[in-house]
Amino acid sequence: MHKRDAIKKIAACAVSISASGLFVACSEAPPKFTAVDVTGADYAKDFQLNDHNGKSRSMKDFAGKLVVIFFGYTQCPDVCPTSMAELAEVKKTLGADGDKLQGLFITVDPQRDTPEILKAYMANFDPSFLALIPTPEQLVGLAKDFKVYYKKVDGSTPTSYTMDHSAGSYVYDTQGRLRLYARYGSGAPALAADLKLLLNQKT
Repeated sequence: MHKRDAIKKIAACAVSISASGLFVACSEAPPKFTAVDVTGADYAKDFQLNDHNGKSRSMKDFAGKLVVIFFGYTQCPDVCPTSMAELAEVKKTLGADGDKLQGLFITVDPQRDTPEILKAYMANFDPSFLALIPTPEQLVGLAKDFKVYYKKVDGSTPTSYTMDHSAGSYVYDTQGRLRLYARYGSGAPALAADLKLLLNQKT
């Protein structure tokens, strides 16, 4: 009897191990993002800033949406308008899911980027996109938290300066968690594909 019980136990273990192996083999593979996967990062988690309509905003305001944050300024000659135009293209590419995308533009030039200017600037790309306006003091802390670089470069006149700044975008899932860092120049199709992967992921 003891020998028979032992054989049963060995057989049960073998079935369990086999089933476990089958489960692992059939489990869902992690998604292949084009952007840098920063899931679990302990930075760039939130903000508290006024938008161009004067409303205080934080990540919780966009619960249920994918959020893409870009730091820039309205007088930027190429990188900023290119990035925002690509984001608008991404929204169109998503079709019916485009309403689940929230574009946010955080200015690194609050001295010149007034709410009126920023509102008009967003309208050039998509009226649903929002510009966020930090005070100079807020910008210092925000840049540190988001690991963003910015620097004022003097021009020929006091108001003709430019701003050097980081050019990537931060991508958050519908739960408000930072998931991806999209490098400048990756293109709209790649970002759209990454966002579709995030939308299809189980939370």
